[in-house]
Amino acid sequence: MKKIALLFGLLFALTVTAQTATDSITLNPQKQINAAQRLLSGNYASAVTVGAYAEMLYNQPEGDNGELDVQRMVLLFGYRFNDKTQFVTEVELEHVNEVFVEQAFVNYNVANNVNLRGGLMLVPMGIVNEFHEPTTFNGTERPTMDNVIVPTTWREIGIGVSGKFNDISLGYQAYVFNGFKSTFSDGEGGLSGVLKGSNGLRGGRQKAIQSTVDSPTLSTKLDYYGIPGLRLGFSTYFGKTQAADDVEEIDGANIGIAMLGLDARYAYQRFTARGQFIHASLSDTEAYNTATGKDLGSALQGWYVEGAYNLLPTNKMQKLFAFARYEKYDTHANTDGALVENEAYNRTDLTTGLTYHIAPGVVVKGDYQFRKNKADGNDGVKNRLNFGVGVWF
Repeated sequence: MKKIALLFGLLFALTVTAQTATDSITLNPQKQINAAQRLLSGNYASAVTVGAYAEMLYNQPEGDNGELDVQRMVLLFGYRFNDKTQFVTEVELEHVNEVFVEQAFVNYNVANNVNLRGGLMLVPMGIVNEFHEPTTFNGTERPTMDNVIVPTTWREIGIGVSGKFNDISLGYQAYVFNGFKSTFSDGEGGLSGVLKGSNGLRGGRQKAIQSTVDSPTLSTKLDYYGIPGLRLGFSTYFGKTQAADDVEEIDGANIGIAMLGLDARYAYQRFTARGQFIHASLSDTEAYNTATGKDLGSALQGWYVEGAYNLLPTNKMQKLFAFARYEKYDTHANTDGALVENEAYNRTDLTTGLTYHIAPGVVVKGDYQFRKNKADGNDGVKNRLNFGVGVWF
């Protein structure tokens, strides 16, 4: 508790002394920027910039006790060395008792349309992995497929380039990262696996924690914003999982990954909408499952569509969105060998509720989720009531 109190005290002191910019939080998808982009925006009077975002949630599964949680608090720090070189980092406290570094990278502006970046960065796949600040999405919880399929928050160490060509309304990102870790030695000459059928690749995120790398992966994204109110994204990720030297030659130690993503965001007056589709094809899963005893599928797939309408007049600063999101995601979209597709991994969520922006950077949320899967008896999946408060500054 003393360490946590010290962190909060440090944040408060820095926030009091730091100079901040004119607020850049916007719901317009063409102009929307995430936390790291705000720090890099160059609109700050001081070389040191400080911010944070946080979510405090209440989840009530049907028939179970509810849970209150400070799900995350992320401290944002940036430093501008000169007009071309900046450093950005995010330090995340999860559930009050876990600390992670979410991002830590240097950005060097090579030219007007080219930035060179290196360090711990977000993999640009879909919407929420890059835009997961609580005021940027509807729903108390992030879309489930962005936890199971993508998986958010997905970040690794790498180097690459990013930039925008405003004359053709196109943004781009291209990075070389280390990849997921799939296996480790079981101490008896065999393999233990960290990837499994229920949540796909999620357990393999290395998060820059003494990461193993033996073959780099390639991640790219294009964003088109040439139509008023509309932003379209196309993401790719190709490579293999990583294994340490003592196991990488064992059959099944690594799997190949080819992931594609399409996303769209739209806003017109009081109406907003978004949608996303992600497909991942995994190779060598039969050998992996045989060696580790896991049940990893050979294909992961998910999609969702969402619509929202602001119930308040457009001339008001406050906004009250009524929304509905339908999402479908399957971590056994296909399987190899003798592995039978598990219908419990073919899931559907319908989330509907309210998102109340009481000020730019402050949101109150409430929603109800109707959750099911294709297994007989729904295999323990329960509907859920959620409430939350989110801030971002």
